[in-house]
Amino acid sequence: MSQENHSARNQWTVGTLSYTTAGLVLLFCWLLAGDFAWSMKERGVANTATLLVKSFGVSDFVYSLLIVSFPNFTSIFLGPVVSYLSDRHRGRFGRRIPYLAFTTPFIVTGLIGLAFTPMLANRLAAEANLSIHTAGLLVFGLFWILLDFGTTLANVIFVALVNDVVPAAFLGRFFGLFRAISLGAGILFNYFLLGKAETCALLIFLGLGILYGIGFTLMCVKVKEGEYPPLPEEEAAGSGPLGAVRNYFRECFSLGYYRWVIAAYVAGTLAALPLNAYTIFYAQSMDVSMDLLGKYLALTYVLSFVLSYPLGMLADRFHPIRTSMAAIFGYFLFSVAGIFCVRGQVSFAVVFVLHGVISGCFSTLSSSYAQRLFPKSIFAQFNSAMMMVMFAGFTVTAPLVGKILDWSGNQYHYVFYAGGLIALVATACFHVVLKKYRALGGDEHYRAPLPEFRNSREDA
Repeated sequence: MSQENHSARNQWTVGTLSYTTAGLVLLFCWLLAGDFAWSMKERGVANTATLLVKSFGVSDFVYSLLIVSFPNFTSIFLGPVVSYLSDRHRGRFGRRIPYLAFTTPFIVTGLIGLAFTPMLANRLAAEANLSIHTAGLLVFGLFWILLDFGTTLANVIFVALVNDVVPAAFLGRFFGLFRAISLGAGILFNYFLLGKAETCALLIFLGLGILYGIGFTLMCVKVKEGEYPPLPEEEAAGSGPLGAVRNYFRECFSLGYYRWVIAAYVAGTLAALPLNAYTIFYAQSMDVSMDLLGKYLALTYVLSFVLSYPLGMLADRFHPIRTSMAAIFGYFLFSVAGIFCVRGQVSFAVVFVLHGVISGCFSTLSSSYAQRLFPKSIFAQFNSAMMMVMFAGFTVTAPLVGKILDWSGNQYHYVFYAGGLIALVATACFHVVLKKYRALGGDEHYRAPLPEFRNSREDA
C-alpha cells in the first residue's frame, strides 16, 4: 500500500500524516524557519571562521585540514551512526525531532565560543606561556569541534525529517524553497556582513548562535512527525554493535545500483569544491577586497534565488537524475572555459558569479535526488551512506588541491582543472544511473530496490 497519496479534496498524506493545503503551507513555514536559522549559520560560519583561523598564520594545507577535512572526516563516522539509530528509533516525539533537539546546544555553544575565541586565546597565551597563534588554534579547535559535532549530527537528520513529513510530489519544489532560503541567507550575510567579518567576528558568531538556538528550537517544537511501523523482530531485539555495522554496510552497498547512485551525486557535489574551498585566497591573489567579494557572492545568490523555485519544479517534472546530469555537464563546460578566461579582476568577477550560479543549479536540481531514489523506510541510513562517501571525498580532495596549490606557488587557476575533471566523471556516473533507473521501472513504475535478505515493506 502506498505511503503517500493525493485525495480529491486537496489532502496529501505521507505515512500516517495527512495535510490540507493550509496544513501543508504551515508545515513548509516551520521547516523553512528552521532552515533559515541553519542557512545563516552555514553561510556565515565558513567565511568568518576562515578569516579567523587564517589570522593565526596557518598555511593553505593546514587550513584545508582544519576547516574542510576535519568536519568531513568526523562526518564519515558520526553520520552513519546517528542515521542508523534514528531510522530505528520509536518514541513519542518521533524518530528525528529528538536527535535534532539534542544537537542544538552543541551548535549554539560552539558558535558562542568562536565569538570569544580571540579573547580566550589572549588569556590562554598569557597564562600558559604560549604564542598567540598556538593559543588561538587551541581555543578555536575546541569550539570548532563542538560546532562540528552538532552540525554533523543535525545535517543527516534534518534532511531525513523532511523526507518523513513532506509528500514526495512536493519534494522538488520544497527543496527549491529550501535553496531559496539558503540563498537569501547568503545574500544577507555576504552583502552586509562579509566585509565586516575580519573586524566584527564576535558579533557575527554571537548573532548566529542566538538565531540558531531560537529558530531550530521553534522548528523542533512545531513540526510533528507521524507514526512509524514497528521494527522487524530481529532489529527490535538488537544485533549488537558489530551486527549493526554489518547490516548498515550490507544494506547500503550490496546493490551495485546504489553504488552508482552514490558515486554520481558525490562526484557532482565535489566538482565545485576546489574553487569553493579556496575562493577567499583566489580573490586575495587577484587583489579583490572581501567587501567586493561579498558583493559578488550576493549577486550570485540573487541570481540563484530567482532560479531556485523554477528549478525545483523542473526536478519534479523531469526527475533529479536528468536535471542533475544536465547541470553537472554544464559545470564541466564552465570549468574548461574558466581555465582560459581569468586574467584580471573583471574576468574573475564574471567567472566567479557563473561558478556560483551553475554549481547552485546543480545543488537545487539534485536536492530531491536521494529522496526520489533511496528506500523511504530507512532513508536516513542510505542518505548517510551517500554523505559518508561524500565527506570522505571532501576529506581527501581539499588537502590534495591545497597541496597542489602550495607546490604551484599558489596558482589558484588550477582549481578549474580539478573541478572540470570531477564534473566530467560525475556526468558519466549520472548517465549510468539513468540507464539503471529506467531498467527498474523508470518514471512510471520505479520502486526503490532493497537487498533480497531484507523483508521490505517499502513504498517507493
